[in-house]
Amino acid sequence: MLKIGLIGFGTIGRDVAQGIAEGKAGNAELKAVLVRRLSSVDQELGDGVLVTDNEADFLGVDVDLVVEAAGHGAVQAHGVNVLQSGRDLIVVSVGAFCDQSLYEAVWAAAEKAQRRIIVPSAAVAGLDRIAAGAQGRLDSVTLTTRKPVAAWRGTFAEEVVNLDTLTEATEVFKGTAREASRTFPESVNVSAALSLAGVGLDETIVRVMVDPDLDRNTHQIEAVGQFGKVSIQVENTPSKKNPKTGYIVAMSVLKVIKGNASPLVIGI
Repeated sequence: MLKIGLIGFGTIGRDVAQGIAEGKAGNAELKAVLVRRLSSVDQELGDGVLVTDNEADFLGVDVDLVVEAAGHGAVQAHGVNVLQSGRDLIVVSVGAFCDQSLYEAVWAAAEKAQRRIIVPSAAVAGLDRIAAGAQGRLDSVTLTTRKPVAAWRGTFAEEVVNLDTLTEATEVFKGTAREASRTFPESVNVSAALSLAGVGLDETIVRVMVDPDLDRNTHQIEAVGQFGKVSIQVENTPSKKNPKTGYIVAMSVLKVIKGNASPLVIGI
């Protein structure tokens, strides 16, 4: 039985916890949840699950694998300590690694503890193909993210366009993945994951679009290299609880956990 620790209990954390309880993560069980506010855990998690706002207490629980699902700040606050404690770490908020010093610190902690930092495919597809292509010459990788208006409320997009009166698809950002991750930390973590798989944060080009005609979060990937060319489009159903993310993110995490608990692993 693979024992799981969970950091964060927002939309993704709740879905991951529920999926584990329903057996969707295979032979795994939730043992501990670390949150900033205890009041955020307002559902029954079962006997034997520690819910705490204290990192030391959380790391004191016997777990094999920790899932971060709490935003960039959680990676900064807990990433190194989790790895130093001897646990592998699934990082959902991979955009935190646009901070090069944080990335290097987490990498060094994993290397020293002989642990792994695991980046799930989350809202995007084809990371395995991009990573394989990067073993040879990879000439370019671009990502175009399009989301409905609701997904951009409370973000930098509101400084560029009037979301209430927008009538057609509008580009609100174009730049590198490092810049995109800093500008839209909750919405384009996919650009950071894609960059780590491929040509890096400073070479991956990202376009961000607000599209009032969409009802799904859409990501289009184009990559060219020695391997050939790949074009991938995914359309994710937004979560009703948080339109900035989709149900597929938690599903992806559950798939990673299942792979770590199973003798058969597909798609890595």
